[in-house]
Amino acid sequence: NNNSGSKVKRIGVYPGKKLSLQSHNKRSEHWVIVKGKAKVQLGNNYNILHKDQSIYIPIKALHRIENIGDEIMEFIETQIGDYLGEDDIIRYEDDYGRV
Repeated sequence: NNNSGSKVKRIGVYPGKKLSLQSHNKRSEHWVIVKGKAKVQLGNNYNILHKDQSIYIPIKALHRIENIGDEIMEFIETQIGDYLGEDDIIRYEDDYGRV
């Protein structure tokens, strides 16, 4: 249901891997690290986050997350917005060739 106003995902990232640099026009996100160690890019800033730490990603902000530890890093992503469709994504850099 894309009209409920929120969606929660649990995402795992393998060591040395990162998700695409992206932004969303219709939703903000809260990321909570639940396992491992992450480097989060938010705009031009970089933040190192450990288990039980979190970061807020405003609407339209450039962001990406990278696993800088030696075990699987897991985080909980809570999306908040009026529209939560998977097509609300702009990718700027992607290690997997997606657009």
